Amino acid sequence: MSDAEVFSIVPFDGDAAPWDALVASVPDSTFCHLAGWREIMTDVLGHDAPFAVAQDRGGEWRGVLPLVRVRSPLLGHYLVSMPFLNAGGPIGSPAAVAALGEYATLLARRRDVDLLELRSRIRVPSALQVTQRKITVLLELPPSAEALRAAFPSKLRSQIRRSEKEGLEARFGADQLGAFYDVFARNMRDLGTPVLPRALFERIAAVFSSLVVFGAVYRGAEPLAAGAGFVWRGEFEMTWASALREHSRLAANMLLYWSFMQEMITRGVRTFDFGRCTPGAGTHQFKRQWGGADVPLPWLQWSPRQLTAPPSPDRSVFRVASAVWRRLPLAVANRLGPVIARQLP
Repeated sequence: MSDAEVFSIVPFDGDAAPWDALVASVPDSTFCHLAGWREIMTDVLGHDAPFAVAQDRGGEWRGVLPLVRVRSPLLGHYLVSMPFLNAGGPIGSPAAVAALGEYATLLARRRDVDLLELRSRIRVPSALQVTQRKITVLLELPPSAEALRAAFPSKLRSQIRRSEKEGLEARFGADQLGAFYDVFARNMRDLGTPVLPRALFERIAAVFSSLVVFGAVYRGAEPLAAGAGFVWRGEFEMTWASALREHSRLAANMLLYWSFMQEMITRGVRTFDFGRCTPGAGTHQFKRQWGGADVPLPWLQWSPRQLTAPPSPDRSVFRVASAVWRRLPLAVANRLGPVIARQLP
């Protein structure tokens, strides 16, 4: 009997305690694996979330896999771990991880999805195809902000000084959620992309209050840049970040990232994760300038239709739609955006 055969894959019953206990015990786990995401995906976004548990013959939990089914009549049918996030693939013992990967593929076949994507942070042994269409950039943080700033190139330091001389200041805390969303929603409209619902971030703030960090950079009472991310095991991931384009000369985005780094050093965080990006893209170059190192994201995929990615903004139809979206009044974009964005994997 093979190692995989000793496991049974059972649906998650919703009891967060054993799920999160296993997540906490696995070295390669991330905040994306926590049980709280299930209620966020189902209650706020309306998705089916067939989270799965690998049990051994004695009934002991040996691995878990958060899964979310995202369906759209226009954009397709996807099974993802995890939508909107950068990680979430199977974790646990090696045999349990293999069994969970096989289960996810079988479920994808049964439900006739266009693409299964397991977003692992580490290379997982699997027969599934590995894609490295996304990478992240990791920066090791020194014990002091002064040491970090001294290590920056002179151009980077001058950009930070520019925003400081303009009187911009950063603020952190749960009370920055509103400022974050205001900047985020406006920036997404300007990019031609539907915005995620504010209710998503409100629920994240409630469920993950000890992990999520909201911050914004202000000129007076006006927020010009804002970000949100998660602290997990001595690492911070900047999951969302935005800045208002009309104020780009003030370099508010530079002060935003620098202030987040300072804040994380104060909290004892050791690694700053800039979040996923496409290799060679402008966001990749922005993240590299801080001195971090590229780290591939070896996501696993299966598709009966040879898809290698969810809907891409590079397609001509999406470029046209983005151009139209950028012209929408902000109030209209904010009303329509969440309806569409919740259907994107």
